[in-house]
Amino acid sequence: MRAVIQRVSGASVTVNGGAPRTIGRGLVILLGVKDTDTLAICEKLAQKCAGLRIFDDADGKLNLSAEELGLEALVVSNFTLYGDTKKGKRPSFIAAAKPPLAVDAYELFVAGLRKTGLSGVQTGEFGAEMQVTLTNDGPITIVIDTDEWKK
Repeated sequence: MRAVIQRVSGASVTVNGGAPRTIGRGLVILLGVKDTDTLAICEKLAQKCAGLRIFDDADGKLNLSAEELGLEALVVSNFTLYGDTKKGKRPSFIAAAKPPLAVDAYELFVAGLRKTGLSGVQTGEFGAEMQVTLTNDGPITIVIDTDEWKK
């Protein structure tokens, strides 16, 4: 799985033109699932994201996590994180997982985040047309690829 985690001062997602789903200070997590991923990694990745120490302490050092601070998260599924650009100009998305694996992994990840100390978790909708608005704070952006955990 791949997660792009951004520290934000606020964010929202609009799904199929509906009402925005909004968070305040916290994390925006774009989540991609690979066709070779297993569901066993979902909760571990959720805990890792919530526990990332990317928020300033009283001394201005990145020593606090969104979980410790009781902040929020917005999770958006994003198959394009597995876009392969080795050939040509059109990315190939062949490595991106398809349903049901992709949907199950996304839902387990969100459920895992909701078990942490975050004050709230908002989501996009798998496979829907979405518009994401965010204010990246820092900017701080972290990429986690669970394939690297296997090395």
